[in-house]
Amino acid sequence: MGCGVFYDTRQPADLSAGARLLGGDFAPVDLLATRMIRPPRLLVPALPFLALVILPGCAAAEELGPPDLPTDRALRAGFLLVEGVYNTELMAPWDVFQHVQYHSAPHPGIEVFSVAASLDPVTTAEGLRILPDYTFDTAPELDILVVPSARNSRGTDRQNRPMIDWVQQAGRAADFVVSLCWGAFVLAEAGLLDDHACTTFPQDFRSFVEAFPDLDLRVNVSFVHDGAVLTSQGGARSYEVAMYLVDLLFGQEVARSIGAGLLIEWPPSPENRMPFVSDPRMPRGLLLPNP
Repeated sequence: MGCGVFYDTRQPADLSAGARLLGGDFAPVDLLATRMIRPPRLLVPALPFLALVILPGCAAAEELGPPDLPTDRALRAGFLLVEGVYNTELMAPWDVFQHVQYHSAPHPGIEVFSVAASLDPVTTAEGLRILPDYTFDTAPELDILVVPSARNSRGTDRQNRPMIDWVQQAGRAADFVVSLCWGAFVLAEAGLLDDHACTTFPQDFRSFVEAFPDLDLRVNVSFVHDGAVLTSQGGARSYEVAMYLVDLLFGQEVARSIGAGLLIEWPPSPENRMPFVSDPRMPRGLLLPNP
């Protein structure tokens, strides 16, 4: 795999522009930066399966090894629950991860559970009442931390120090951290997006840059995978990043089987997929390699 080409955008980025998939061809992705100005960034051409690739550098591409994932138990995926969490960003990845157990034999799949400040019911933005499984004090160590968007993710949740401290601690111990939509604001506040490319809800690109001017925000892509961190635009695209992580962990056949049950095309055909950013330093099928 080559190191790709440099795409230099020193002028203010046009947020309406960016990558568009047309018959398998891709335009460059505009890279939103501090005050809309970014030094040169590295992009590489499209791969047959992956829409876009982020490659921090040739040397770094050989330095990132696969995580040490357990094979004798289910992976633990903990979902952060806060008041006003949005149904879609919570349930889309939950749905995908929960189905892994039915397709991943001999591996036991993924155990999904919720974690909140207390065991009191949490009411979602749409009115569902959910009983948390664990508190910040009782949750087991996670393999996957999932931070969905919530009504106050951009505001008061960022000042919730017990919650931010738990996200920081759990995220640093986890093998993967996933955010959906405004969940990126929480990860950024916890310092988990430092030195990682990321994305968030499209209508809040500017507010994200204003809040975290030193972070590397990518625009016009469904999700970004950079090392241990995956960030998604959210909404219905929350399914895409979850399916991608299942493919990364368990291989394409497991992801395809889950997609068949959920009526999600996987891998998505070129005409039906939005570009995303992937990290080629990590092979697919970490637990169940493709035959």
